[in-house]
Amino acid sequence: MSHYPLADNLYADDVAQEPTRAGFGRGLKAAGEADERVVALCADLTESTQMHLFRDAFPERFVEVGIAEQNLVTVASGMARAGKIPFTSSYAAFSPGRNWEQIRTTICLNDQPVTIVGSHAGVSVGPDGATHQMLEDIALMRVLPNMVVIAPGDSIEAEKATRAIAESGKPSYLRLAREKTPVFSTEHSPFVIGKAYVLREGHDISLLGTGTMTYQLLVAANELEKHGLSAEVVHVPTIKPLDEDTILHSITKTGRVLTAEEAQVKGGFGGAIAELLSERKPTPLLRVGMLDRFGESGAPNELLDHFGLTGAKIAEKAKAFIHTTPQYHRDY
Repeated sequence: MSHYPLADNLYADDVAQEPTRAGFGRGLKAAGEADERVVALCADLTESTQMHLFRDAFPERFVEVGIAEQNLVTVASGMARAGKIPFTSSYAAFSPGRNWEQIRTTICLNDQPVTIVGSHAGVSVGPDGATHQMLEDIALMRVLPNMVVIAPGDSIEAEKATRAIAESGKPSYLRLAREKTPVFSTEHSPFVIGKAYVLREGHDISLLGTGTMTYQLLVAANELEKHGLSAEVVHVPTIKPLDEDTILHSITKTGRVLTAEEAQVKGGFGGAIAELLSERKPTPLLRVGMLDRFGESGAPNELLDHFGLTGAKIAEKAKAFIHTTPQYHRDY
């Protein structure tokens, strides 16, 4: 039985919701209170990324660099070299979308403890459309040596992740969403960088989720149960480094895998799981996410449904996958 504490009323229409960026804002302020070395830099999106909470509390430790994302991360790297713990924030479409080379050369190559906060990621940015719907960031960031990649599942976990990153001493990427999303964890739910968590146990398929897609997998598992199918839900907030032991233990039990992400599956979270399985335990895999295409303009929930990223749509795909794909045996 899973020992991960889940929020009440998970499947109710009035489930509590809050943007993950709100949890980041609180977490950064708390990290600043705990360590005076924490500094914050933003590219003219302070309120949107919720960095204003830190700015208002510690104005002398906040730098507004303007719309200059390359400067944003190179200045942060210099501050890290001088002993600070910098957090940078912008929309993910611009950072890391516009300044990847500077992140690579000034931060990762020198192994500097700078955190790149990419807010407004995924198609749920909504009406801003394809130009602002960053879908390639997981692939971009996980390929970088030394980079830690984290996509928190809800606002509570985003707050915990921010505080943990501040103490980690590693280059890190924190992926956040714009819209309110369901809060499925609690203050007592664990978060450790590099760990995955079994939220619900099952034996017919492993549903692996990262970021806010994990909630949709909980909904999918609940729907599958109505059809007599048992799905194990594994939340993977740390995409790099992967918790291979937890993931493989689940897959060994179920013999089938479905991954879900609000991003490109090629090179993204689904790509990371495909690499793991090909090297350690070949297993049937269905990747749910963006399939080699850009997003569109629309309401967030409308877009999630259109691209098959809701719990109901994922349940349909999982059910078909289970019925057409045999389980791999342990001795395969």
